[in-house]
Amino acid sequence: MRFELVTVPGTAERPNEDWASLALPASGQGGSLAVLDGVTPPRGNDGCVHGVPWFTSRLGGALLELSGSRRDMPLADVLAASIRRTADAHRESCDLSHVRTPQATVVVVRWDGETVEHLVLSDSTLLLEAPDGVVHTVLDDRLDRIPPEILRSLSATDALRNRDGGFFTAAADPEVAVHAVTGTTPRAEVRAVAALTDGASRWTDLFEEGSWADLMALLRKEGPHGLVDRVRALETADARRGGATRWKTHDDATAVYAELRDPAAAERAGGLTRRAEGQHGRAPETDPAPAGNPGRRPEPSVSPPRTGR
Repeated sequence: MRFELVTVPGTAERPNEDWASLALPASGQGGSLAVLDGVTPPRGNDGCVHGVPWFTSRLGGALLELSGSRRDMPLADVLAASIRRTADAHRESCDLSHVRTPQATVVVVRWDGETVEHLVLSDSTLLLEAPDGVVHTVLDDRLDRIPPEILRSLSATDALRNRDGGFFTAAADPEVAVHAVTGTTPRAEVRAVAALTDGASRWTDLFEEGSWADLMALLRKEGPHGLVDRVRALETADARRGGATRWKTHDDATAVYAELRDPAAAERAGGLTRRAEGQHGRAPETDPAPAGNPGRRPEPSVSPPRTGR
């Protein structure tokens, strides 16, 4: 298996509000990953004495622990329990009813020998790549449906935050978990997964350098570091040209890439190795199976790119 992770702050003057991690069980037959993008509040009071990095680390830690230890719980229930646990940790010291109380986008993926489960809440991105290279994009696009002129107004945006007809983030109310985009895919139909905060997904959804399938191919070739380096170069060049106006030239950027070995294939390979060792005293030297046909670009994503913000 191959797992790579990178998280880079948007600027050295502010702490990184993204959070990412993954966990693998001792059995080697499954695992889980979580990626959070903390919502940067405008200057002023948000009702919390701790701040967004404290919140994302608390919520992310709870998500990773519960997704691994409570495999009987659906991921929406894992998210609800994690939000409740995090809220309880600062309920006595902070005003959790404040509309801008610390909050975050969420991507969680959990897999075992049979299935790959996923959950996406708000505007981070999940990519699921099939063995033939087709990439399925999982998006919660409610924020993208809101007209840009509304999002330019802080009060108008706050009026739609965690409201029906608006958009949802993980904050202090466990009930938002029912609004997450969830699903399950047979393990044999997933070759690799990638989870991206919007600071990393800009390569496709803002700068339109390629499709989601192209982004997945870039991750396989250059890894998350390569993707973020390319995004940073695009942001810098765009700013010099006086291009797209954004609140932040550079956003916190996080990407996790995971190649999931087919457990049935692994078992077959293990059986061949054991037989070879029994016959010849050691396993024959073989080249690893290629991730895909290097001469063929993956098929386009089945979902269109998002409109960047």
